[in-house]
Amino acid sequence: MANKKLRRTGMLPELCDRLDRHQIETCQDFLSLGPLELMREAGQSYQQVQTLLRTVSLACAPTMVTALELRDRRSHAFFPTSLRGLDAVLHGGLASGTLTEVTGPSGCGKSQFCMMLSVLATLPRTMGGLDSSVLYIDTESAFCAERLVEIAQNRFPKYFSLQERVVEMAQKIHLFRELTCQNVLKRLGGLEEEIISKKAGLVIIDSIASVVRKEFDTSIPGNLSERSSLLSQEAATLKYLAEEFSIPVVLTNQITTHLSRKGTAPSHLECNVPEGKESPVSADGESGYVTAALGNTWSHSVNTRLIIQYLDSQRRQIIVAKSPIAPFSVFNYTVQNSGLELEDGENQAGSSHQGTDPGLQPIRVRTAFNYCLTHTTPTSSHSTGVH
Repeated sequence: MANKKLRRTGMLPELCDRLDRHQIETCQDFLSLGPLELMREAGQSYQQVQTLLRTVSLACAPTMVTALELRDRRSHAFFPTSLRGLDAVLHGGLASGTLTEVTGPSGCGKSQFCMMLSVLATLPRTMGGLDSSVLYIDTESAFCAERLVEIAQNRFPKYFSLQERVVEMAQKIHLFRELTCQNVLKRLGGLEEEIISKKAGLVIIDSIASVVRKEFDTSIPGNLSERSSLLSQEAATLKYLAEEFSIPVVLTNQITTHLSRKGTAPSHLECNVPEGKESPVSADGESGYVTAALGNTWSHSVNTRLIIQYLDSQRRQIIVAKSPIAPFSVFNYTVQNSGLELEDGENQAGSSHQGTDPGLQPIRVRTAFNYCLTHTTPTSSHSTGVH
């Protein structure tokens, strides 16, 4: 709530303009200053500043709600993914007002899933959509407009048979390419106004991990804490936006390898996993498994974690690894021209699938490496070219 813009607190536009010139744009900026500083920057008397402080404090203070109100509010606040089995265990789809993370190896369909959700969000509510626009932050240059249109026309061929509807759908998806940490942070700071002006009902960041892993080498002292601080700041902003506007926010994450030596606890030092390469089992006794990147602390920042992984050369799996409302669940799917398609819609979780700490859940990649899962080891396959 501290990230709320002053313009949304009822403050006069002329006063907001004056404060903007001094980089005082949010409730946090305003409340972090003392009365004398505010008198000087705002050009107000002491009494007027005290009134403004009360107004801004009330505007950004969390309001109290009862458990019944919260239940009633959220009972209708789900965004269907159109994957029926997944939607069923998630009580209707992705929860509004929360952060949903999709993590997995390259080629499993993370970006495909995001583009599919983008199409769905633009659809009328009678078709399960949000009848809204989408704010899509692309940090990996993975977004493909041609693929977006292909998914739309193959998933809803009758509705998108008219070219006008295809154009309208594409115009509702607003793409931002941000390739550095500072640019991402700056973009997030401006999303509040973008959500309002563009009537956005869905925010997507693909991916949250890409830029921070490029810019922060965690083997260098101090980098890990600095990176954690940046990620916490991003998570706080995104949670505020999700809750304030009651919209779903979807983030994609990457994978990393956790290493351990025989007789020692696993190390949480991140190692990038090159695509098509096995996780290391070295001659000096080191072994490891693949899991979600950004660490266990980051895993607590998201409300729902969906893991996607390889099953064999054609099939993949969606795992509901963390959810406040859904049990551990597994669904098999394939990537088609229409996007992701579940095989039969039934939950495959059973004795052969085990849930664990969502921050440490092992993930299958395209190798024959044994990930300490009790089911059959996946066979090696060629790249499908799916991102």
